[in-house]
Amino acid sequence: MLKRLVLDVLKPHKPSVVELSLELSRLKGIEAVNVIMNEIDQQVENVKIIVAGTNINFESLKNKLEEMGATIHSVDEVAAGKRIVESVRTPQD
Repeated sequence: MLKRLVLDVLKPHKPSVVELSLELSRLKGIEAVNVIMNEIDQQVENVKIIVAGTNINFESLKNKLEEMGATIHSVDEVAAGKRIVESVRTPQD
């Protein structure tokens, strides 16, 4: 079961980040969505999307993003299993 995904996404200006986050939050298994603006260009916006839930369906999420004109550049973090393991800093960091 996927519990959290952090995605680097390129999206058009429309739909807005508000509309995008509301649409993603309606998908089955998703309980929370954060959309953070990283960069705005004349044609597109680069955003970080953090999705958390009980059983996220990656294909449904990807399809919804594509339906809204967005493209996943990278999957930057994945949390799966019965619970989320939080990142911790180590001496190597």
